Amino acid sequence: MNECYYDKRMDFFYNKTNTDTVDEWTGPKLIVVLCFGTFFCLFIFISNSLVIAAVVKNKRFHFPFYYLLANLAAADFFAGIAYVFLMFNTGPVSKTLTVNRWFLRQGLLDTSLTASLVNLLVIAVERHMSIMRMKIHSNLTKKRVTFLIVSIWAIAIFMGAVPTLGWNCLCDITACSSLAPIYSRSYLVFWSVLNLVVFFIVVVVYIRIYMYVQRKTNVLSSHTSGSISRRRTPVKLMKTVMTVLGAFVVCWTPGLVVLLLDGLNCTYCGIQNVKRWFLLLALLNSVMNPIIYSYKDDEMWATMKKMICCSSEDKSQDRRSSRIPSTVLCRSTDTSGHYIEDGIIQGTICGKEDLGDKGNS
Repeated sequence: MNECYYDKRMDFFYNKTNTDTVDEWTGPKLIVVLCFGTFFCLFIFISNSLVIAAVVKNKRFHFPFYYLLANLAAADFFAGIAYVFLMFNTGPVSKTLTVNRWFLRQGLLDTSLTASLVNLLVIAVERHMSIMRMKIHSNLTKKRVTFLIVSIWAIAIFMGAVPTLGWNCLCDITACSSLAPIYSRSYLVFWSVLNLVVFFIVVVVYIRIYMYVQRKTNVLSSHTSGSISRRRTPVKLMKTVMTVLGAFVVCWTPGLVVLLLDGLNCTYCGIQNVKRWFLLLALLNSVMNPIIYSYKDDEMWATMKKMICCSSEDKSQDRRSSRIPSTVLCRSTDTSGHYIEDGIIQGTICGKEDLGDKGNS
């Protein structure tokens, strides 16, 4: 019968697996790391809070897609919390941690990754439901969106707690991994392969949707005289999602591949030399997302800028800002969703109204 080591500190497991905890992370080097980490985490907290507040404040964003986008920002905010906890519980401090505290440290990171990934998967399903039915926005009610958001976090918390619930190597030291000294190698293989497969599925779905939207928009645009920016609204919306997804895949795939190699017990792959760089790359993903939202969506940037400046605009400025092209079409009285054809035709009408307003002024 195998002996279990629940009462041991992490130095016991690090020594057993010959894991490097970087004892030279002291003095000036540690201060630099903490300063950069603090700056990035503060940016994550502030920027993602602005994204969530913008979705709540601006009624143009009161659609299922943007609610899910706000939830993705919440996942990035949670990732910032996980990185702060990691920042003060890593390096030489790792060896002094208890097993439960180390499980908490890694569980927070796993939960943040799962929340972001499952959220992107749900957005892919929502986009597929709406676009393939010739709609810009889906018919999902607020109750259903709320249920989806709660489900996303329930799945994320469960996946983050799996090792704590028993899939670990506390009773089988020979099965311990190198990067995660109390995680079983079999769990690392399962975790990394599962996420990579979901990555692939989501990418395929988004590519299919994007190609369909672009093809359909090109066909319809030849039969309408609306402004180019309004006719390309569905494409702009998908470009935002594709950019977010691309950044997520680029930032997280290297780390997952390293975990997979560790799970396969690749002793000559040099994973200890690159693990910190790939963790930093994953951190940058939570920094990049708010920048992508504001850069790709003029309305999002205008709302965030207004909140930052804390200045009240007069009615003429409000009317002028409402004409800024956004990834959201002119709202129709039909709350069930906008059809692409109707949206393009609406673009023509809105354009004429804008010209009429200018003529009257």
